[in-house]
Amino acid sequence: MKFTAVALFSLMILCGTPGNAQTKGLGSNDPEAKKILDAVSTKFKTYKSIQAKFSVKGENAAGKPMLTKSGTLYMRDKKYHVSITGQEIFSDGVTVSTYDKAANEITITKIEQGSSSITPQKLFTNFYDKDYLYKLNGDVTFNGKKMKEIELTPVDKSKPFFKVLLYVDQASGFISGTKLFEKAGNKYVYSISGMTPNAKISEDLFLLDPKKYPGAEVVDLR
Repeated sequence: MKFTAVALFSLMILCGTPGNAQTKGLGSNDPEAKKILDAVSTKFKTYKSIQAKFSVKGENAAGKPMLTKSGTLYMRDKKYHVSITGQEIFSDGVTVSTYDKAANEITITKIEQGSSSITPQKLFTNFYDKDYLYKLNGDVTFNGKKMKEIELTPVDKSKPFFKVLLYVDQASGFISGTKLFEKAGNKYVYSISGMTPNAKISEDLFLLDPKKYPGAEVVDLR
């Protein structure tokens, strides 16, 4: 599974581009779930930077493993860097540069401005108000910790998935993971094993230096 900017966006919850879809006529949202989601969003906005370790596991409709990857996500302002098995993704807030180790290829794209822009910063902010119906399922155990489980249903029924289970750590107030259910039967589990708010992150971490990848083909799509 190649992690592009779109796949990065689905890293925790979204797996799709936020738009302007409205929930009117499609059901009502759970106010208790909204309180929890709003608290997560408000808390995230107080941090200047975030460093988080994560993993993703996928299995097909038959329950057979499809992938296992792990990595680290760094964010500051509108900039981010993702280091994941076989790939490095850099963004300075204007462009996204992805190095694919297997292909020895660097792909550069421009970030589209506006509400539909795909950035990992939106993982922890109020993405849910326009694009999902949500409800609180209750208290559960996820990765050995007590969590609040919130079920998200996409308003846009053309999306390839029909349900996302979001897990919020009751102690820290952080999003700790999600389970994504595709219409094709595939399931993906995203987990955060550690998050460091206000981490000291070097500016160089957001810029891809082609000299560090000798012989790599550069595909500039800007």
